[in-house]
Amino acid sequence: MAIKSVSIRIEEEMLKKLGYVADYEGRSVNSHVLVLIRENIKAFEDKNGAIKGNINPDVNVKPTRK
Repeated sequence: MAIKSVSIRIEEEMLKKLGYVADYEGRSVNSHVLVLIRENIKAFEDKNGAIKGNINPDVNVKPTRK
């Protein structure tokens, strides 16, 4: 699977809060964003059916350190 890069514009306060949540979960901000994206894809597919292609949102999800 090819790894691609994206950049986003985010308010500083939101980034700080995201960093706090990511740290609490024992992840980097990047890893936490990937978890959120995977959860969103899974929720979408649960509601609307599988998206065609080789997309598997459960792959490479790091468990929390809780």
